Amino acid sequence: MKKNIIEKLKDEFLERNSGIRKRIVVCAGTGCVANGALKVFDAITKAVKELNINADVLADVHSDTAESKTSISGCQGFCQMGPLVNIEPDGILYVKVNESDAAEIVDKTVKSDMVVDRLLYKDPRNGCKHKGRAEIPFYSKQNRFTLDLCGILNPEDISEYASHDGYSAAEKCHRSMKPEEICSLIDKSGLRGRGGGGFPTGRKWELARKEKNNKKYVICNGDEGDPGAFMDRSIMEGNPHAAIEGMMIAALAIGADEGYVYVRAEYPLAVKRMRKAVADAKDAGILGGNIFGTGKSFNIIIMEGAGAFVCGEETALMASIMGRRGMPSPKPPFPSQRGLHGKPTVINNVETLATVPKIILAGVDEFRRLGTASSPGTKTFALTGHVANTGLIEVPFGATLREIIFSVGGGVTGADGKINDDEFKAVQIGGPSGGCLVKEHLDLSLDFESLKSIGAMVGSGGLVVMNQSTCIPQIAKFFMQFAQNESCGKCVPCREGTRQMLALLEDITEGKGDLETLKNLEDLALVVQKASLCGLGKTAPNPVLSTLRHFRAEYEAHVNEKRCPAKQCKSLTPPGIDPCKCVGCGICVKKCPVGAITGQRKTSYSIEAAKCVRCGICAEACKFKAIFGV
Repeated sequence: MKKNIIEKLKDEFLERNSGIRKRIVVCAGTGCVANGALKVFDAITKAVKELNINADVLADVHSDTAESKTSISGCQGFCQMGPLVNIEPDGILYVKVNESDAAEIVDKTVKSDMVVDRLLYKDPRNGCKHKGRAEIPFYSKQNRFTLDLCGILNPEDISEYASHDGYSAAEKCHRSMKPEEICSLIDKSGLRGRGGGGFPTGRKWELARKEKNNKKYVICNGDEGDPGAFMDRSIMEGNPHAAIEGMMIAALAIGADEGYVYVRAEYPLAVKRMRKAVADAKDAGILGGNIFGTGKSFNIIIMEGAGAFVCGEETALMASIMGRRGMPSPKPPFPSQRGLHGKPTVINNVETLATVPKIILAGVDEFRRLGTASSPGTKTFALTGHVANTGLIEVPFGATLREIIFSVGGGVTGADGKINDDEFKAVQIGGPSGGCLVKEHLDLSLDFESLKSIGAMVGSGGLVVMNQSTCIPQIAKFFMQFAQNESCGKCVPCREGTRQMLALLEDITEGKGDLETLKNLEDLALVVQKASLCGLGKTAPNPVLSTLRHFRAEYEAHVNEKRCPAKQCKSLTPPGIDPCKCVGCGICVKKCPVGAITGQRKTSYSIEAAKCVRCGICAEACKFKAIFGV
């Protein structure tokens, strides 16, 4: 019997990798690379060759000098502990690996099946060491549904994707499902857009399917612009074929024959991987004409965006693709009615599309087993800030902040860097479009409806944890500065409103505000929220409104008492040294260029405010973070 395309790819992968006893996976995502993962990768590759060990070395790198046996992988998520080295099938994970550790890893673990104990993850709460992902809470408490292959497979090897049933969902849809059946299945699954809005995906597809037009488009939105968000980037870099397969299924469902992947230009590796994935799919006969022998055709174009945050909005994104300035347009008409080049268009973000093939293969019931009734499935989050374990995580909708922060994240870190859960102050969810969650929300179910009910939103999935040393007005000012910078300027409420809100926040943090300033800030935020044209302007005031709601007393301390409770606003905080943190080492005295620091060694020091020029040199030199207000 003649084998089909997918079976041939599977056989090719198995033949190429037969006989390999061990697999060494070196994570070299952005965080790991910053900590020297490339050197670790080179050292391990060299050690494997010198010891003539039959092993496959993987890393998220691109090297023209790499041996033919060397592969690549995507980010493994645990950025806080990088560089990471996995040994399979042993299930061993080594953390914070240095170049000098490479020979020992290869000699002991790969060659002799021994564990290098000092490189295992050590739980910061109880000091216990864990052998691998199955034992580490950061991984074991997750449910990696969409990200299951990221960090495991070679994203530049289509045959390896096929070996994990890649493109089987697309084949099933093309061979045995009608467009209306696909739309109905995705609608029954309850899949909602993972880009922030949460619109039902199946309903969006059905609206476009019903449109009578001989030309339709599918767009994969990879214009991920929230500060600290890297969920879509990780999928495009770690498993690009999943997004392509999702696009193929969406195209079949609505009757499209052309698609675009819109990727931020700041994601060069994602652009490279997506382009190679498209080219490989074409060469394999999966993309192009006569897909799976059905007579259907679908082609994908990869386009780099110019980096504007507003281009993540549907109509602005389409304008950019068409060569116009990325500016939003009023809706209706909606893209499903009149989108790219005036034709019906479906736009989904990377995470949404990458989830579609999993639903087709696993089934609706299996997908709905995760999450909540109204928000089924999982969501990826970028967990950052004052938390022990930062990185990319995936949890079911309905998970709580308490589970994410104190279990997956390992707990809140205080100003001294040590775990102290009592230091928890707030979480900013959804980036500049989201809202602020506080202690009373720790047990709130994280899903679309629950967050909307308290004035917040899932957004793209950013989670920034803040401890007691965080100045809330400063945080609001940071996000407002971002929104103001990224405003396209088309509508007055957003263009001028965000500028004025930023100016009011600057007055507050510089000690120039009063109660009238707070009133003007809140009134203006409500106007911008209601009157702006697109989602950027409508959600820009969210961080301000939510922090005013939960931390009004802190704002009032800034305007009434001219005091910053967190001691972060220089204009409101006289320079000083915290006696509880100062150990009397005397380094600050030596570094101060104007002799403003006095005191006795091995006791504690103080700063003479009149002499201090607030240069910040002493604070940079202090290892104990005892100095403030400079």
